Amino acid sequence: MRIWFREWKDNHLLRDTVVEDWSDDTRTHKVLHALDSACAELDLARPIWLDFTIKDFAAHARARFSQDAFIETIPFDYLEILVIEED
Repeated sequence: MRIWFREWKDNHLLRDTVVEDWSDDTRTHKVLHALDSACAELDLARPIWLDFTIKDFAAHARARFSQDAFIETIPFDYLEILVIEED
């Protein structure tokens, strides 16, 4: 599985990273581990999965984490995650 993490502000891409996980773990565990890795690399606190974020990700393999999903203030509009490739 490859997941692309992107920080957006005013419709401009600020930073991005791609995390790969080809283990035999479940899809949910892969996504959560990838989110932890991306947040560590981008020096971010881990966002909270809100109900609408979970629904969007389940339906479209894409989700956006805005300020509501973070405890501390973020210097961008939202963090977007997108599944690029699944095994």
